[in-house]
Amino acid sequence: MIAARMAAAVLVTWAALIALLLAPSPLPEHWRYYIYSPASVGLWLLAMLVAPVVVCTVKWPWIKSGGR
Repeated sequence: MIAARMAAAVLVTWAALIALLLAPSPLPEHWRYYIYSPASVGLWLLAMLVAPVVVCTVKWPWIKSGGR
């Protein structure tokens, strides 16, 4: 059960980060270079690795207790 809750936390975190990446898509084309610059994409990739660890650490009591 712990593995399932951890997997759910990681998947929800990744879904939120992907939604944040795609959110500026409707903006004008000339803005996209600044929003999707190599630095911002690199930070996004770093967040994809670090954010699930942070979420699992913060939500550990919920993960461990089984939602009780």
